[in-house]
Amino acid sequence: MTASMLEAKNLTVESRLADGCRLPVLSGISFALETGKVLGLVGESGAGKSMLGRTIAQLLPPGFSVSAGSLSFAGRDLVRMGAQARRQLLGREIAFIPQEPLGALNPVMTIGAQFGEHLSRLGIRAEKRRRDEAQVLLEAVHLPRAVQLLRQYPHELSGGMCQRVLIAMAFASRPKLVIADEPTTALDATIQARIIGLMGEMRDAYGAALVFITHDLRLAAKFCDEVMVLYAGRAVEKGETRDLLSAPLHPYTRCLQLAVPSLSAPDRDLFTLPGEMPGLARLAGLHGCRFARRCPNVGEICRNEEPKLSPVAPKREAACFRTEMTLDIKVPNQGIPAQPKLASPLLLVEALEKRYRSRRGLLARTELAAVDGVSFTVSENEFVGVVGESGSGKSTLAKLIIGLETPSSGRIELGGHDASDRSENARRRRLESAQMVFQDPQSALNPRRRVASIVTQVLEAAAPRLPASARQLRAEELLAEVGLSAELGARYPSQLSGGQKQRVNIARALCATPKLLIADEIVSGLDVSVQAQLIALLRRLRRELSFALLLISHDLAVVRKLCERVLVMWRGKIVEQGVTAEVFARPRHPYTRELIAAVPGE
Repeated sequence: MTASMLEAKNLTVESRLADGCRLPVLSGISFALETGKVLGLVGESGAGKSMLGRTIAQLLPPGFSVSAGSLSFAGRDLVRMGAQARRQLLGREIAFIPQEPLGALNPVMTIGAQFGEHLSRLGIRAEKRRRDEAQVLLEAVHLPRAVQLLRQYPHELSGGMCQRVLIAMAFASRPKLVIADEPTTALDATIQARIIGLMGEMRDAYGAALVFITHDLRLAAKFCDEVMVLYAGRAVEKGETRDLLSAPLHPYTRCLQLAVPSLSAPDRDLFTLPGEMPGLARLAGLHGCRFARRCPNVGEICRNEEPKLSPVAPKREAACFRTEMTLDIKVPNQGIPAQPKLASPLLLVEALEKRYRSRRGLLARTELAAVDGVSFTVSENEFVGVVGESGSGKSTLAKLIIGLETPSSGRIELGGHDASDRSENARRRRLESAQMVFQDPQSALNPRRRVASIVTQVLEAAAPRLPASARQLRAEELLAEVGLSAELGARYPSQLSGGQKQRVNIARALCATPKLLIADEIVSGLDVSVQAQLIALLRRLRRELSFALLLISHDLAVVRKLCERVLVMWRGKIVEQGVTAEVFARPRHPYTRELIAAVPGE
């Protein structure tokens, strides 16, 4: 038997509230991770994945502490270890890769300065040696022009490049254990594949064990040796990855699996989990199985008793009284929706270009074509996807269409009107014809406004004399259309989940009853269950409200699920376009083939 590098036994973490009450956020977690192996932690937001990762890395936020059980690393007790010993471990023998690379890197320090600070802490005092070591590490993560990159700031790098910088820093100390918290969330499939391959290379080179936190079952299947599925702070299933994902024993795992769209499998409806995961306040008074209220196989025993994680098959554990029924959970196949009847073009884009000028030195100037000679149409009630890597020009194209950027050349017609017209009437017409849903719902929502005010914000300009009662009624109608209760209208964005915030974003866009909705990565980074809900929502709203959608996404499976046609962008150009199913089944351009090959699990 190989000795475990990391072992937890009945680990419990509690949160201490202001009134002195304690609530468990993790309960009875047990696992053993061997050197060189990868343990995947899977589940929705709020399941406890990141909390467990932070517990292992000794990065618990104030008010949280281990109240029971044990956690050992290389034979050392992490729970009873002194603060000084913990500080010596973190960043040396234990490395942590956070989810948000731009938030983890200091925006006012160059990459070289941040490497130097980290390497100095590891005992490398000579500046030249630190610089040389940083270059070696950056080259190891396949970042070109390392010397130049060390002089740059984080905002000058893409998200994928920043993530690779953090991976290089994490492996600088040759750690024995690496905790990676959603390291590929919201990255393109090609960048995801590089990051996963890179972490595998670094693990093999340094012999580290990895804890890989993800909500993407396809990534877990590709990278992890074992998987532990968490729900509301408890482990509900555990086992070797291949066995667990090919035949899940817990209904929650099965529901997550059925919520994932596929790029190659026959089209089917996605499983949408009802309700939400219970929060801390609800857990305090909850009896029975924590998943019972959402479980399609719930029975009387599930409502009265809480199942324990127990062996149910060789090297398999599950916390369920009715495991024999799990594989019977199915999604009714309602067939592929009928293709809508397309009318005249709603959006016409012709030879569109957007060039940015940059200065190199005192005299030299260069031009970058972010969008280069793009032409296409979108008909009324048509759903069209735009795919491509970061930097391919997708988001710039959206900003040009909606009017947030001015084209360098070319033509945009929206609803038969020239979009280059900057008059007040033209601006109002565009506001009525097209609305945009931005990628990050948090930054797109005003934190000082209540939800009801946010979703009806467009009425302040369009109908300034509308009575408050009529505006409130419209807010309730919009919230109902996107599947949110009217009581959420009184909340602030900070009081909503990620999926709820994105629904509010969509409701706000629908307030103007647009003919065209432009959605920029609206399912990026969301749990697969929330993603399935949003896909079902857009399909329902299309039938009820009849609008066209231009969906910008790096998730090809989502585009296949929603869109009749797809545009593939590369370096500012459309290199392939056509019927979505045909393009993905028989891609003609090498770049399209590269995108498809990078999708995990296909």
